[in-house]
Amino acid sequence: MRQILLSFLLACAALRLPAQDYPLTADSQPQPGVPKGSMSKFVLPPGKYYPCTPHNYSVYVPAQYDAGKPTPFMIFLDGSQALGNSMRVPVVFDNLIAKHDLPPMIGIFIDPGILPAISDADQNRYERIFEYDSLTPRFAEFLLDELIPAVAKSYNLSKNPDDRGLSGVSTGAVGAFMAAWNRPDQFHRVLSFIGTYVAMKGADSLPALVRKTEPKPIRVFMQDGSQDHITSPEPFGSSAFGSWPINNQVMFEALEFAGYDVKLEMGTGAHNTQQAGAILPDALRWLWRGYPEPITVHEPAGANQPGYDTANRVFSTVYLDKPWEEVGTFNSLFSVTAGRHEEWGGLNSPTSLAADSQGNVYVAVATDSAADKRILRLDPQGKMTTFAEVHNASPAPNPAQIPIPAPVLHMGPGDRLYAFTPGSALTNIATVGNAGSIVSWSIANGTAGDEKIHATADKFQIADGVADGVVDFAVTKSGATYALLSSKVVRIDPSGAVSNALEWGRLQGELGPPARIALSPDQSMAVTVDQFTRYGWSFQIAAGGSLVNGEPFYRLETSDAISTPAWADMKGNPAEDTNGMVYFATPLGIQVAMQNGRIVEILNPPLPGGGPLTAITFAGNGDQNWLYVAQDGKLFRRPVKVTGANAWTVVKPPKPTL
Repeated sequence: MRQILLSFLLACAALRLPAQDYPLTADSQPQPGVPKGSMSKFVLPPGKYYPCTPHNYSVYVPAQYDAGKPTPFMIFLDGSQALGNSMRVPVVFDNLIAKHDLPPMIGIFIDPGILPAISDADQNRYERIFEYDSLTPRFAEFLLDELIPAVAKSYNLSKNPDDRGLSGVSTGAVGAFMAAWNRPDQFHRVLSFIGTYVAMKGADSLPALVRKTEPKPIRVFMQDGSQDHITSPEPFGSSAFGSWPINNQVMFEALEFAGYDVKLEMGTGAHNTQQAGAILPDALRWLWRGYPEPITVHEPAGANQPGYDTANRVFSTVYLDKPWEEVGTFNSLFSVTAGRHEEWGGLNSPTSLAADSQGNVYVAVATDSAADKRILRLDPQGKMTTFAEVHNASPAPNPAQIPIPAPVLHMGPGDRLYAFTPGSALTNIATVGNAGSIVSWSIANGTAGDEKIHATADKFQIADGVADGVVDFAVTKSGATYALLSSKVVRIDPSGAVSNALEWGRLQGELGPPARIALSPDQSMAVTVDQFTRYGWSFQIAAGGSLVNGEPFYRLETSDAISTPAWADMKGNPAEDTNGMVYFATPLGIQVAMQNGRIVEILNPPLPGGGPLTAITFAGNGDQNWLYVAQDGKLFRRPVKVTGANAWTVVKPPKPTL
């Protein structure tokens, strides 16, 4: 109803109200006695993000600049326009800095790149839409890796994200917002004028993504006009891409819903910078108000009001004031706290995590050497020890240095740790079991004991005696194991007997080879992750143990980054809580799916702009209310308001929302 009313009001404004005049105020006029900053022009040579494409940029330096102090700065996209007569950013900076309404700050004015034509008979390639109107991190990385370092060679730029702002107009507003959205560890302030949050290259999807995603510490000032791409015969938008006024309002409401510090000034103008130039001084005051107080995340204002729907939202799962904390680094040195550390030479990023009922977390890692892999144990106090080792007594030559996979871990009933220990064509790996075995150990005394071999690779035949490798597996309360192979799922009962549970050929054309498998809290369903599509599949476990009635049940949000589609980087197996919510590790973060298949929450990864999440698990002493993830060779955790499901307790989840 609110959206219908908004559309009606916008239509009425376009039909009845003439565009308002927006004269520049005194803050946009040169004032006597005000110190004036300097302007310099530069050319940024082509780099790796936009090959063979130079960029023109200018730098404003305030008269009050002190090279001995890190200086705040703002980057203005479409820099020449921001320097022009309609916005006059340097003049506004001079005046507001002199009034102490802004801290002394540097302005960087970057123009979009133009790829020069090979000959005069050819047309240039104009990069503006590609650079600005994209949801990928490319433009943010361009700013961070190429533009900012170039400017920092001459000026002392602050590295504090609270000291860094971005401004954009139209498509540039999308570019500015996305740079902050993709790298909130680097940028905390955004000016968005007549933002193009419409269906050009995906920006129309941002409001839904903002609503689902854990809020980021970004402050956003927005402006648009009721006649932006509006004509009398087309009151809801004269463009095939959508309505600028409506979509700006929807974007504003999404940011407000998620808890952002956001403001929208809706005027009566068209798609131009007249209103933006007129309100720029006040917009900057609002954006930088309270400086140098940090910009922090907060819940929406109505979160504690009667009737507010608190179900199925980010803060029903995580705590506002309890972000990710690092509990270990797996490089040349593992360190938990000062004064308590151990050397784990050459360890790489954890690829599998499991947790027992006592709150211990088990970490599978591989060293740089093909001869050694380890299963480490992190106790609730943060002490790391070796639980089990996988040795290669006489490795074969490995000139290509092909990485040797670390074990795949899952905790089973009776606090037994299960592991698949991969073999290799280039090595002769010997373990406490055999190469290519699924083995388990009792966790008693914190070391591997009471070894039991459940199955070996020669039992997983696919054709002509060739063993089919285990990709992942899941363990039931009874001790049965569902092993995910490259061509099928097999069931291994506690006696070691192997039977086929599912073959991909039955779902040919729909299901690609799954990458991970997990069980529902009542162990009546299995969830798999398709390697080639955006879907997670749900299977029912039949009375005889086979997987039946499969459906592409979970529709995941995808990343626009071409090299890292969501399904390709789901390294960590899905985890489930006792409510039946499924937690998928993706490039966008941890996507939380309701029992009905809808993605309702996206938890931010610990390291914005970092690599994929490589492992995920719930852990905790009895209640499993900590969530652990691995990213970029580091292990992180945070407390959660839900309880993780486990193999040794069967819990019927509540009926889902339909």
